[in-house]
Amino acid sequence: MDTNRGLPAIESHRDLHIWITENLKMVPVPERAYGNFFEEHCYIVLHVPQSLKATSGAPKDLHYWVGKEAGVEAQGTAGSFVQHLQEALGGATVQHREAQGHESACFRSYFRPGIIYRKGGLASALEHVETNVYNIQRLLHIRAGKHVSASEVELSWHSFNKSDIFLLDLGKMMIQWNGPKTSTAEKARGLALTRSLQERERGGRAQIGVVDDETEATDLMQIMEAVLGCRVGNLHTAMPSKSTDQLQKANVRLYHVYEKGKDVVIQELSTCPLAQDLLQEEDCYILDQGGFKIYVWQGHMTSVQEKKAAFSRALGFIQAKGYPSYTNVEVVDEGAESAAFKQLFRSWSGEQRKNKHLRGTGKLLQVKLDVGKLHSHPELAAQLRMVDDGSGKVEVWYIQDSRRQPVDPMHHGQLCAGNCYLVLYTYQKMGLDQYILYLWQGLQATAHEIKALKGNAEELDLQYHGALVQEHVTMGSEPPHFLAIFQGQLVIFQGSTGHNGKGQPESATRLFHVRGTDSYNTWTLEVPARASALNSNDIFLLATAGLCYLWFGKGCSGDQREMARTVVTIISRKDKEMVLEGQEPPHFWEALGGRAPYPSSKRLPEDVSDFQPRLFECSIQTGPLVLTEVVFFRQEDLDKYDVMLLDTWEEVFLWLGAAASEWKQEAVAWGREYLKTHPAGRSLATPIVLVKQGHEPPTFTGWFHTWDPYKWTNNQSYEEVVEGGPGAVSAIAERTAQVSNFRLSRWPRNGRAGPLALWALKGSKDSSENELELGPKAGSGPRSVASRSLPQEQLRHQAVEDLPEGVDPAHKESYLSDSDFQDIFGKSKEEFYSMAKWRQQQQKKQLGFF
Repeated sequence: MDTNRGLPAIESHRDLHIWITENLKMVPVPERAYGNFFEEHCYIVLHVPQSLKATSGAPKDLHYWVGKEAGVEAQGTAGSFVQHLQEALGGATVQHREAQGHESACFRSYFRPGIIYRKGGLASALEHVETNVYNIQRLLHIRAGKHVSASEVELSWHSFNKSDIFLLDLGKMMIQWNGPKTSTAEKARGLALTRSLQERERGGRAQIGVVDDETEATDLMQIMEAVLGCRVGNLHTAMPSKSTDQLQKANVRLYHVYEKGKDVVIQELSTCPLAQDLLQEEDCYILDQGGFKIYVWQGHMTSVQEKKAAFSRALGFIQAKGYPSYTNVEVVDEGAESAAFKQLFRSWSGEQRKNKHLRGTGKLLQVKLDVGKLHSHPELAAQLRMVDDGSGKVEVWYIQDSRRQPVDPMHHGQLCAGNCYLVLYTYQKMGLDQYILYLWQGLQATAHEIKALKGNAEELDLQYHGALVQEHVTMGSEPPHFLAIFQGQLVIFQGSTGHNGKGQPESATRLFHVRGTDSYNTWTLEVPARASALNSNDIFLLATAGLCYLWFGKGCSGDQREMARTVVTIISRKDKEMVLEGQEPPHFWEALGGRAPYPSSKRLPEDVSDFQPRLFECSIQTGPLVLTEVVFFRQEDLDKYDVMLLDTWEEVFLWLGAAASEWKQEAVAWGREYLKTHPAGRSLATPIVLVKQGHEPPTFTGWFHTWDPYKWTNNQSYEEVVEGGPGAVSAIAERTAQVSNFRLSRWPRNGRAGPLALWALKGSKDSSENELELGPKAGSGPRSVASRSLPQEQLRHQAVEDLPEGVDPAHKESYLSDSDFQDIFGKSKEEFYSMAKWRQQQQKKQLGFF
C-alpha cells in the first residue's frame, strides 16, 4: 500500500475536499455526495478557508473520520493518508480525529443542511449517491439539533420515537413524520434536509408529505402503514442525547508530554485559567477540556517523530483516563491554533492582524470616525464597537423607587456608583431611526435597583415595539460608544447622589481620576481621596473646600491635559490650580491625608488578545445550558426559532429569533452564565448585548462575512413552507391531483393498501422509471367559474364584508371580465390558473385581490 503515491491536486477554487477509503486507497468523493458517509469506511475531509474575511495564513482543517463499522485496515489507510497530506500541505493545518455520531462542531458546520449516515459500504461501482432512481424504500432517523444528522434505520415502527423526526423515503414520495415532542425549529431543520434530499437525489421530482398530526394526515398515514404495517402499542420517548454543559467544558487541565528514556511521561502543569506562556516551542502538550475534547499542541521545535505520534498519544491518554473511544481529538501546531483552542487561555497574543490597531477603547484616535463609512462598512463598526460617532439623540433616566426618572440634559454625563441608569440612544441608518438602550449598573447599586432597571427597560422596549438593542453595561467596563455619546464628559461619582447635579457638601474633599485622550474615550471616576490612589500616567482632580487642584502626572500627554481641562468645570466651580507631579504644595498632601506611595512606573501598552468571534446556539431542553458552536458561521445560521450567542471577546451578543421571544428574559442570564463558566476566567462585567431579529446593529452584523438586511422580510416560516410556497411542501390530501390520477379510497378492512398507497409503493419498486407523471404542477383555480362579471372597483382592495353578495372572497379575481383580467394581471385567466398556487397568491396580494 502506497498512500503517498499520486496525492491528489487540491483545487484552489473549492474550500471543501473529501476522500473515502476504498480497496486500501483514498478515492475522491464527488461534490453531490458531500454529507453522505458510509459506516464501513473512513473519510478524509480537508477544509481550506476561502472567505474574504479569513485572516492571512488562516489554518486549514484536516479531518480523519472513522465510521463505526470501519475495519482496522481502512483506518490504517486513512491514517497514513492524513500524514502524507499533512506533510504536503505544510504548516498552518489543524488535524482532527472524528468518530461517527460524535463529530466536532467544526466538522458538522461544513454540511448544511445535515449529515447522512448510510449503512454498509460503498458499492463497487463507487456510486456515492444515485440520482433519479426510485427503487428505494428506506427509513431515516433525523436528529434535528442545530447540526442535523440522519441515520438509516430498520424499516419498522419499532424504530420510531416521540422525540425525533423520521423520513420514509419511497422514491417517488418522501414522507416526513414529526414526533409529537419535536419543536417547530426541529421540524424546520428536518424539512430542510428532506428538501435537500429531494433536490439532490430525485432532481426535485419526488413529492414530499409532512405528518405533523396523524389524525389530520390520514392519507399519508395510510401510505406509511402500507409500508411499515399497522402500528401496535405506543411509541416510546427517546433517551435524551448526552450533551456537555458549560461547567464540564470549563474544567480544563494542561499536561506536559515528554519522553524519559523509552517511556512517555504526561505531567499535569496547570488548571484554568491557563496562561499562554506555559506553552514552550520545543515541547508537546495535551489539553484536556473536561473529557469533552482533547487537544494536542506542538511547538515549532517539536521533532517530526513527536508530531507523527500526536494522535497515538492522544488516544493513549483517552484510554488511560477512561474516556469514551469516540472522544474528539484536535492536533494543533504552534501558530495555527483554532479559535476554540485560543479561548481556553486567559489571553492570547498571536500574529498581528491587519485591523488590530482599530481595536480597544484607547485606539480610536488612530481612525477618524466617519459615520457613513461605519454604516457602509459594518466590519469596521464591529471592530471599533461604534455604530456612529455618538452625535445622535440621547435620553437618560435614573432608577428611583422602582421607577425611571428623567435626568436633566445638563447632567446627562454625571452618573453615580450607587444608582442604575437607562441611556436611550437614537441614530439614523438608511433614513430610519435605530435605537440602543444602555442599562448602566453602578457597582454600589442594590439588587432591588438592578431588578427595577431591567423591568423599566422592558417597559421602554414595549413602547418602541421591540426595536431596542439592549446593552447591559457594568460600571468600569463601558464600551467605546457609551463613552462617545457623552463626548468626554462622563463623570462617575461615588454614592447615590450627583445624578441631579447637587453632589456632595461643598466642604468635602474629593479626588477624581481622569483617563482618556479625546472625546471618544475619556471618562472620569471618583476614587478614594488619598495619595495612594494617584498614578503618574494620568491626571487627577482634587476638589477641596476652597480650591480645585488639577494634578498632572509625569507620564500624561498633552491630549490628556486638554480633556482634563474640559472635565474640571463639571466637578468644581472653585478656583483652579494646576500642579505638576513633584511640585505639589503642602496643602495638596494635607487634603489627601499625607504622602503615600503610588504607581509611578510607565504603563505598559494595552494588551490586545488575538481572539476570533464564535457563534453558539443556546439550548436548555435537557437541563443545564448547552451551547452548540457553529464554525465558519454566516447569516443563514441565524434561525427565527433560535437564541444565538455571538462572543466577540470584548462583548457578548445574544441574538433572539422572531419566534424565540419567550426566552428574552433568560437570554441575558445565559450570557452571564457563559461568562461565569468560561475556562479563560472571563470578566463578569463584559458587556452583554441583547439583539432581536430584524434590529441588528452594524456592531453585530459586521462580524458576518455578508449580511442581507432584507433577508428576514423574505423568509418563510416552517408553517408557511408546509402550507405552500416556492418549492413548498403540502399535505398530500391537498395535492392529490399532483400526485396521482387515482382517487384515494378508504383503508380496506383486509389491510390492503388503497390506490394512492399502491401508487407510492409502485414508484418505490419500479427501478426502470426515470420520470414521474405528476400531473400539472400548477396551482388550482376556483372550483367553479364565476357566472357573472363585476367591475374591478367592486372587487379590488375590498374587505370581505364589502364584497357584492355571492362573491367568493378567496377568488375575487375570477369575477373580473376577461378583458379586465388581462389588463390588470397581464395574462389570461387560463395562464394565471396554470401558475403555481403560491405565485397566484403573491400576485393577488400585490394587485389587491387577496
